[in-house]
Amino acid sequence: MSVLTSSPPRAAETVLCTVRGQDTLPRLFRQVVGERGEQIAMREKTLGIWSSITWHEYGERVRQVALGLVALGLRPRDVVSIVADNRPEWLYTDLGTLCAGGITNGIYTTDAPRQVEYIVNDSGTRFFFAENEEQLDKILEVRARCPQLRKIIVYDMDGLHAFQDEQVISFAELLERGAHYDREHPGAFDRLVEIARPEGLAILVYTSGTTGPPKGAMLSHRNILFQIGYSDFITEPRPGDQQLSFLPLSHVAERTFSVFYPLYSGATVNFAESIDTVPENIREVAPAVFFAVPRIWEKFYSSVALRMREATWLGRRAYGWAVGVGMRVAECRLRGRRPSALLSALHRLADFLVLDNVKRSLGLHRARGAITGAAPIAPELIRWYLALGIDMREVYGQTENCGLATAMPVDRIKLGSVGVARPDTEVRISPAGEILLRGPHVFLGYFKNPEKTAETITDGWLHTGDVGVLDADGFLTITDRMKDIIITAGGKNITPSEIENQLKFSPFISDAVVIGDQRKFLSCLVMIDHETVAQFAQEKNVPFTNFASLCRAPEVQDLIWSEIERVNKQLARVETIKKFRLIEQILTPEDEELTPTMKLRRAFVNVKYKDVIDTMYADV
Repeated sequence: MSVLTSSPPRAAETVLCTVRGQDTLPRLFRQVVGERGEQIAMREKTLGIWSSITWHEYGERVRQVALGLVALGLRPRDVVSIVADNRPEWLYTDLGTLCAGGITNGIYTTDAPRQVEYIVNDSGTRFFFAENEEQLDKILEVRARCPQLRKIIVYDMDGLHAFQDEQVISFAELLERGAHYDREHPGAFDRLVEIARPEGLAILVYTSGTTGPPKGAMLSHRNILFQIGYSDFITEPRPGDQQLSFLPLSHVAERTFSVFYPLYSGATVNFAESIDTVPENIREVAPAVFFAVPRIWEKFYSSVALRMREATWLGRRAYGWAVGVGMRVAECRLRGRRPSALLSALHRLADFLVLDNVKRSLGLHRARGAITGAAPIAPELIRWYLALGIDMREVYGQTENCGLATAMPVDRIKLGSVGVARPDTEVRISPAGEILLRGPHVFLGYFKNPEKTAETITDGWLHTGDVGVLDADGFLTITDRMKDIIITAGGKNITPSEIENQLKFSPFISDAVVIGDQRKFLSCLVMIDHETVAQFAQEKNVPFTNFASLCRAPEVQDLIWSEIERVNKQLARVETIKKFRLIEQILTPEDEELTPTMKLRRAFVNVKYKDVIDTMYADV
């Protein structure tokens, strides 16, 4: 058994977790609002124009939400659920609930009514916030089976002005009730802020439920403060820093980045208009620190690759030269060496002529740090971003440890690993190869599920379900999920994620699932990148009428097979892909095949596409 401790071991319970001297989120929020006043806390687009919200306004809205909920009957430890896209009201409700002594829970906007019903009942939700008519319809459909539900609050009342229901009120009415309660009960907000305790439950984060019903992970104020107290690991915050919020706030990573991290950093949170407008919004915002899942980083790379295919001969040559220079500089960094004076001069020239324009086209020209996490990423992709001059680093963690366990240090980068343990974190590899974690970030357990909690936490150690190795320098490498390891009919153990990551580095492949458990050879289901493959088809005069016909075109089949063969050449014989099939529909986060972080669900795909998979083994 191997163990890594990032600093001299201390009993986890002795670590005092404070940020700016405060030990709970409500007290921290109250303090920073008082300090920052008229500084800009967040921005959103209204009729195509960015509008600003100050910290003072942020504080007033949170106060009104907190007191409005109390006026409606909220009690300490009551659960408040939110189903909405990223918007300021999400943050007002989150912090308002916490400041009133309640517990906040996020629900994905893509969840179906039956999923909403399960989470509302499992969590004991008493107050439900719905973004709009679409999300309201979901809870109205199931509320008769949610007996503990007290009130439903709607942010956007478009199309609902004539709607009358005694259980439903608008967000504006909630704010009015809060303001009235504030006038009638002077000092009530400050008394509420003191209710929370460091060890107390702050938020619930429900897992995706790929291996059974979703489980509510319980995270305390201490868990969260411990994480944001280390949030300068990528770069020190600076006044005026901007960040973009676009991934679901129900996910612990985006929640930490958009809601809690700014309490420490003072960065301005800019809300993307939608997931489709992220490329445009990031160029407008030009964030200082940008967190995204691998699928987003892959899309950015694909967009550049597509532009280069359409560029002039001179443009392609200039790009190839500049990236080549960047790769040499990146290699120096990876080896811990300083580039020569000549190489440094060439890199400055390459940046001036080409690389800076590429970064501007992505909206990353001001980024001092870029973070990738929540799913594996191809090392070659990180190398490409480093070549552009973007300081990209991979992090590792999960909901059950509040999102961050290891991170890549700035002065030592090992591609293929997820870095070293963060301060006051212990990492251990069990005899079975499972990664175990211990520290103040380990969650309180699963809500109303002591049996599963006991399986997951043993003597303070969190069983992650991930398989990995630690090297002599303390760098952790994730090989796969324990449940995803493929054992072929010949008894060979295969880690599919490594193969899938190499496939996804292709600009023509959006995602891939390697198949082969108890089979004689490996096969693969591939989801193509619609934009780049369609562009390829147009260039080659390949006729197609829709996405399915595009997937079936022989030229596209040959294209994807050539990309698979490129990867096969780097693999051992037993790991090579022998056959593949394309998923002939465009998938979005609303589809059950995709996780909230836009990765294919392996177990679900294996079941849904069983007939397609079987055709690859029909003649075996």
